[in-house]
Amino acid sequence: MSAQEALEVNPQPCEGAAAAPAQARVRAVAPGTTGSWHAQIPEDRAMLRAAAQLTRDIARARPEIYWPDMLGSAALGYAALAGAILVESTPLAVALGLFASIALYRALLFIHEITHMHRDALPGFRFGWNLLVGIPMLIPSFMYEGVHAQHHSRKRYGTIADPEYLPLALMKPWSLPVFALTAILLPPALLIRSAILVPLGVIIPPLRTLVWERASALAINPRYRREKPKGDFARMVFWQELGCSLWAIAVLVASYSYGWRPLIIALSVVSLTAFLNQVRTLVAHLWENEGEEMTLTAQYLDSVNVPPPGFLSPLWAPVGLRFHALHHLLPSMPYHSLTECHRRLSAHLGLESTYEKASYPGLLPLLGRLVRGTMSRR
Repeated sequence: MSAQEALEVNPQPCEGAAAAPAQARVRAVAPGTTGSWHAQIPEDRAMLRAAAQLTRDIARARPEIYWPDMLGSAALGYAALAGAILVESTPLAVALGLFASIALYRALLFIHEITHMHRDALPGFRFGWNLLVGIPMLIPSFMYEGVHAQHHSRKRYGTIADPEYLPLALMKPWSLPVFALTAILLPPALLIRSAILVPLGVIIPPLRTLVWERASALAINPRYRREKPKGDFARMVFWQELGCSLWAIAVLVASYSYGWRPLIIALSVVSLTAFLNQVRTLVAHLWENEGEEMTLTAQYLDSVNVPPPGFLSPLWAPVGLRFHALHHLLPSMPYHSLTECHRRLSAHLGLESTYEKASYPGLLPLLGRLVRGTMSRR
């Protein structure tokens, strides 16, 4: 749900909502009220209205930015990966592998933009990205499309029905390293999925159902089960699955015939990419909701912005994801406009506003907050 949609659902402001920051109002909730603090936050309609009205003129996805960024990131990533495979110097190979991971990480995260993009916004971009990035990396766009939108749902966000939410701050301390390190296993798991499980599913329907429900979505909620695709989306899934399976089988055949070293290096590079994304996921939200439905303002305050001057944040949270809280206010805003959106809203709403309460200085302070939350649960 976007800021504009939230205003349309409940156009009348709550009493005093426009005047006081949301977190300040939470303290006035009567003792004995059940649920987490998120469940008690009403909408800050001044913020929602500003987000909807001040950013309309920069809401168009610009192909002159999207295409060169995606193509350049993919080209640099693949070139560096080829160098890591071909060079004989181990230090140079490691350096090239690190660079390849960062470049391919940026190229892969355009899947997030594709998920929110209007189908007519950038003709051919979804196809081009899948052909050049999604299928070669075995993460086609269908793994996010139709899934990520549920994370933005007013009724689903932060609940057990949200495929992308776990109350990590309320879990045990060991859960954080386990959560981050399991991402390293994602690339070999994707290779097995596309090369073996998907083809076998053609002749074993129960396996096909299992793979679709449990291993066909970029989700972190273990309770999530994906619904069967329908219509045009099902046809798109078929072609993307076919491309991934043919590519995965070809990679395994080539590795068996000519040696496993290139594949091992490639899997190592992509594992690092997956680990980077998992660390970013750890700090995309505060992860403090206990399962209640939340207002859009509460969702915003449970999410994270790392605005300038955080110079390293574009590396670990590229393609606009450093403004993840702002993204929850304006899900369809193209990534290249988020910095300007943030500037306008900060200037309009002021330093004491609800809007500023979702801003944090960087990755390490956010990780520290998350760790402290889990330590208090021992």
